[in-house]
Amino acid sequence: MKKSTRTLLAAALVLGVAAGPAIVPAVAASPPAAAASQASSPDLSAVIAGLPRADATAALVRVGGTEGSWRGSAGVHDLESGAPADPAARFRAGSVTKVFTAATVLQLAAEGRIDLDRPARSYLPDLIPGRYARVTVRQLLNHTHGIPAPDFPGDTVEEWYANRFVVHTPEAMVRSATAKPREFRPGTRQHYLNIGYTIAGLLVERVTGDTYERQVERRILRPLGLRDTYFPGEAAGITGPYNHGYQTMRLDDGTTGLRDVSVWGTTDGWAAGDIVSTTADLERFTRVLFKGGVVRGPLLEEMFTLPKVPDLKSGDPAAYSAGLSMKRLGGREVWGKTGGRWGYNSAIASTRDGARTLVYSVNSTDAKGQDMNPTALGLMVAAYGLPD
Repeated sequence: MKKSTRTLLAAALVLGVAAGPAIVPAVAASPPAAAASQASSPDLSAVIAGLPRADATAALVRVGGTEGSWRGSAGVHDLESGAPADPAARFRAGSVTKVFTAATVLQLAAEGRIDLDRPARSYLPDLIPGRYARVTVRQLLNHTHGIPAPDFPGDTVEEWYANRFVVHTPEAMVRSATAKPREFRPGTRQHYLNIGYTIAGLLVERVTGDTYERQVERRILRPLGLRDTYFPGEAAGITGPYNHGYQTMRLDDGTTGLRDVSVWGTTDGWAAGDIVSTTADLERFTRVLFKGGVVRGPLLEEMFTLPKVPDLKSGDPAAYSAGLSMKRLGGREVWGKTGGRWGYNSAIASTRDGARTLVYSVNSTDAKGQDMNPTALGLMVAAYGLPD
C-alpha cells in the first residue's frame, strides 16, 4: 500500500470514502471470520477488531448492495462500563445532513417552488446583502457561492467545549458570514463550507412557510420509515440509545486525555450538520436515494454532477456536487458524504448503480482532526480498496 499515506488520505478526505478492489464479505450480525480479499485491502472485521483503541472507542458498519452485504460492530458503549457497543445506537451524523438538505431543496425545485438558477437573495432579501446578489441556489448546494464561514467563539477544542451549549441561530450565522467580503466570484471556484447549507435551510423555510426540520421529516424521514433519524434542535444530548463519544483534549487537572463529549449542542451545524441517525436508517436512505426514490427525474442528476471549477485551496477539479462528492475508486465512480461532530465520524457511500454501499459510524477520539480517522480510513479501503 505504498501510494503514500498522504496520497491516500487526501483522496479519502475529498470524498469521505477511499477505494479499490471490491470485497464481498458474508452477511453477519457481528464481525465474521476473515472474508476473501486481496492483500491490499484489509478485511472489514479486521479493521474494527481490537476496539477501543487510541483513535476510536467504537464502530458500527454496514456494507450492502448487489455485490453482497455485511454488518459489524466493535468497541464499547462507554469507557466506564466497558459494555459492548450497541449496533443499533444513534449517533451524530454531522455533514451527512447536507444530503438530506440538498434532496429537500431539489424536491422543491421539482415542484417549481425553487429555481436553482435564481439568486438566493431573491428569496431572502432581508438576509443576503447586495454583495452576494448573484449567488444562485445551485451555487449554495455545490459550494461555489464564495460566501465565507461565519465567526464562532473559541480557537481551541477546549474553548469550543466550554462554549458547547451556546445556541447559534441560522440567521445570525448568515449575517456574520455575509458581512465579510466574498472569497471569490460566485461560480468560479469551489470551497466546501457549511454556510451554503445554512442558507439553503432558511430558503426551505421561506418558500414553504414551514420549519426546515418538518419539511425534511415530511418529505424524507416519514416516507422512508427512518424512525431513528431526527433533528435535535437546541437539545445538547442524544435521545434514545447511543454509544458515548470521546475527544482528546486538555482536562481540568492539566493533563491530556479523553473527555466524554456525547452532550454537545449542534446549532452551529443546523441544516448543514446536526442530524442524528443510525446505520440502518442511513443505509436505507442511501439505497433509496441512489435508486431515484427521494429525488426523481432530471433533478437527481444535480447530485451526480460536479461543477467544472477548481477547488479554492488545492486547485484540483471540484469534488462536490449538490449534497454529495465523487472520487474514482477501484476503477469506478463512488459517491458519498462524510460527517464529523465531536466524538463521532460517519459516512454514507455508494457506487452510482448501488452495487456497493457503505455506511459507518466511528466514535473517533479526534473527530474533527485534520487527518482522516485511521479506523474510518481502514473501513473505506476495505469496502472499496485504493484510489485510482
